[in-house]
Parts: sequence; structure tokens; C-alpha cells
Amino acid sequence: MVALQIRDVPDDVRQALAARAAARGQSLQAFLLTLVTQEAHRSTNLALLERFGARQDGSRLTSAQVAESLDRARAEREAYLAGGPDDMS
Repeated sequence: MVALQIRDVPDDVRQALAARAAARGQSLQAFLLTLVTQEAHRSTNLALLERFGARQDGSRLTSAQVAESLDRARAEREAYLAGGPDDMS
């Protein structure tokens, strides 16, 4: 593993970060490692989204249409579970 060092951090910034770390029951080092790790994963996720963002082979449904379809499927499943297989249309 490598060590990172940040110079010239203002006192108020360090105190705010230390308070957030303490609120989570973490040391400042553990808290900052979590933040840096999340940022690294976020950049990987953004690169993946950009890679697939231009694809044209996915669904053409709007988010409202997807939500409606999911609601309908869930209602059908609930009816099935409540009444047994004879209630499925």
C-alpha cells in the first residue's frame, strides 16, 4: 500500500473532518480512507456509465413506463400470492 499526504489543510477543515469521523466512530485516517476509496469507485462507475451511455440496444421505455410496468407486475404477483394460481390472468 502507498501512503498519501495532504499539505496545507486549513484547521477548520481538519476539525470538521475529525468531527465527522468521530460521529461515525472512526479515526480520521479511517474516515479519509473511506472517502478516498468511495471517490475512486465513483470515478470507475462514471467511466462505465459513459462507456455504455451511447449504446442504442437497450430499452426505449421512459422511466415512467418502466415504473408502471413494475407496479403492474408487482400487483399481479401479489394477487397470485394472495389467491393462488387460479387468480392469475
